[in-house]
Amino acid sequence: MRVIRVTADLAVPDLDEATAFYADFLGLDREDLGLDWVTRFVVPSSGEHVQLLTRDATGPQNPLLTVKVDDVDEAYAAARRHGYEIVHPLTTEAWGIRRFFVRAPGGVVLNIAQHHDPNE
Repeated sequence: MRVIRVTADLAVPDLDEATAFYADFLGLDREDLGLDWVTRFVVPSSGEHVQLLTRDATGPQNPLLTVKVDDVDEAYAAARRHGYEIVHPLTTEAWGIRRFFVRAPGGVVLNIAQHHDPNE
């Protein structure tokens, strides 16, 4: 398994209110993900980004980080082999992501994810 990208996930009570801060004040570009509970703000010149979410759509709690990997099934098997707590089981979500949540040492919950092609 190889990590492709790490994204901070910040919980906010209202995405529209947060947009005023992240887009209007900081000047980040809003990337619409097509979901009403999460959005991404991107630094125009570099592509660095942060995701804001009100609540995770299917997970039992909000993750602090999303870690995109090239093989989520391998990552899931490795997490189980190491005995890490699986907070949300390996799931193929309706919005095209295959993912699971794992609790890292210290208690932080990570969303381990991979884009999923439904034709595969």
